[in-house]
This record gives sequence, C-alpha cells and structure tokens, in this order.
Amino acid sequence: MDFKSGEELLALCRQENCPVSQIMRLRECTQGEASPQEVEERMSQVWNIMVGSAREPLENSLRSMGGLIGGEAQKLAAHDAQNQGICGPVLEKAITYAMAVLEVNASMGLIVAAPTAGSAGVVPGLLLALQETYDLPDSRMADALFNCGAIGYLAMRNATVAGAVGGCQAEIGVAAAMAASAAVELMGGTPEQCLTAASTVLMNMLGLVCDPVGGLVEYPCQSRNAAGAANALIAAEMALSGIKQLIPLDEMLQTMYRVGRKIPVELRETALGGCAAAPSACRRCSGCNS
Repeated sequence: MDFKSGEELLALCRQENCPVSQIMRLRECTQGEASPQEVEERMSQVWNIMVGSAREPLENSLRSMGGLIGGEAQKLAAHDAQNQGICGPVLEKAITYAMAVLEVNASMGLIVAAPTAGSAGVVPGLLLALQETYDLPDSRMADALFNCGAIGYLAMRNATVAGAVGGCQAEIGVAAAMAASAAVELMGGTPEQCLTAASTVLMNMLGLVCDPVGGLVEYPCQSRNAAGAANALIAAEMALSGIKQLIPLDEMLQTMYRVGRKIPVELRETALGGCAAAPSACRRCSGCNS
C-alpha cells in the first residue's frame, strides 16, 4: 500500500475502491511495526491533543514567550458570541481555533506539528470547526487525520514542509492543503476532489514568504494560520462543487518547491526581511538593528 505520488495514491484508491484515508491507514499498518489497533490509538491521541490546544486559550488566556501574541482567539470567540461575526459558523470557528493553537505553541504548550509547529493551527482549526458544525463523530475525525497524513507525506517526500527551505508556502501552504483534502473527504468528496483541493491551496498560496518578527514563531505566523484555514475551506468548497484543477497535486508540489528555492534567503525564516524588517516590527524586537 505504499505510494510515492498523488497519482499512485489515486490509483490505489480506485483499485481498492476506498477513500484516501483508508489507503493511508493501510500504509501505516503495512509499512510500520505498529498494529492496526496501535495506529488507531495513536491517531486518537493526536486528535485529542489537537482539540485541547484549540480550546485551551478560549478558557485560559495565554501569552506568548516573546510577548507578540496572546488573547486573539478569545477576542474572536467573544466577537462571534455577540453575533457580530461575518464569516459564517464554519470559518468563524476555524480561524478562532487556528489562532488559538498558535497561542498554545508560542507559550510552550502541547501541540501537534501538522506538518510543523508554526503551521499547527490550520488542520485542527478547520477540522474541529467542521466537527462542531456538522456534529461529526471522532471516528470521522480519525479518517480526516489519515487523509491529512497522506498529503503531508507526499509533501515531505517530494517537496518540503520547512520554512527555511521553501518559505511559509511550505508550512502554512502544506498545512492548508492537508486540511482542504481532509475537509473534502469529510464532506463526501472523492479522492480526486481531495487532491484537487490540495493542489488549489498550494496554487493560491504560492510564493508566501517566511518572515517571523524577531525570529519567533508568533507573528505574522498566527494570522497566517487563520488565513490558511480560510484558504483550505475555499479550496474544499471549490473542489466539492466540481471545479477542476488544471495542475495536478504532484506538479504543484514540485512547483512550490522550485519557487521556494528561489525565494531570497532573507525571506526564508531568517527574520532578515519582509514583516520582520518593518520598522514597527523592529521596534518590538530588542535584538533587531532598526
């Protein structure tokens, strides 16, 4: 059940007449040493950690180690509770939870890197929002996470998920691609539509730079997690409607990787350019030479 490309993944889905999540389940059981029960237990643990990290900042205000973020998720939740939200129930929850996870990460709390710590809010943000809005059982969330794993695996194998290598498009972009694909499966889409959504996300976020203020995974990372969740939802909606993607996922991953390698080093997690070099950002960072 091993696959090395999106094309091979889709071929296995057709061969076995099953969704992306099931192929990834079978791969984990056949390629590793864990039993099917252990694989399921580990994924359940992953989901529980994700849910905890998405909800904790809404109950207890958290301040980041660098002091750049903290309390944003509570503000969004309060805004929505007053019926002032304009995004709709799924997106409102998704961006709130996505930003919450980054507050946990930046305050040294427990999160799941999905695929990285800096992009850890996108997947739980969107998936938890869908679960709550559509009353989905945890068993379906496990399906979603296996689907996410398939997309993340392809990105790590054939491109990169490191901001230092490919910019933020490789972190938030891949996280959003994972979330978009999983959302499509959760909402009844086909394996082809899952990969279409993932490719669309990467196209939409192509070229996004990594420019953390003060070299900290806080700002603008938190806002970009919210944007990644929104982008994933948009791409999932487009795919579910039947909109095709001209460029398949395999080609889009290669495109993202090539673009990332061409991004100047100042814009690849070095905090030497972009938002990190803005005067206001430098004034907040004692170690910067503004």
